[in-house]
Amino acid sequence: MTGAWRAIAVAASTFAIDQVSKAWALQLPLLGEGRELLPFLRIVRTWNPGINFGLFSESQDLSFVLAGIAIAVGAGVIAWTRNTPDFQHNLACGLVAGGAVGNAIDRLIYGAVHDFLNVSCCGLRNPYAFNLADVAIFLGVALLVIRR
Repeated sequence: MTGAWRAIAVAASTFAIDQVSKAWALQLPLLGEGRELLPFLRIVRTWNPGINFGLFSESQDLSFVLAGIAIAVGAGVIAWTRNTPDFQHNLACGLVAGGAVGNAIDRLIYGAVHDFLNVSCCGLRNPYAFNLADVAIFLGVALLVIRR
């Protein structure tokens, strides 16, 4: 399997897991501050029309632009793996691409990204939420940085 095909397989798997997890979270009845999964992890329902940490969330007009950028980044990262047989590189790029496309699809369908995971601990309330696409992007970028 060439590098690009390996990265595409990881991206498709990442995308599928992200979309299934978001559909699951949307079906949960959530009251107040959400539902506790673990002592530090809650399921909440938030919509982020902006980028990380809600930046640019006041501009609804950016939804299609941000989706287009995310899809272009996903395609570019996959293209970067074309002649690279290194498994870790292909894995990292597939994670980034799958996560980027997962969030882009949310933007195209809902006009915002569905974030549903919140980590808070020890009496400190974290105001931010994230999703599995965000986790995949973070892990993929971290793996690329560590490898360089």
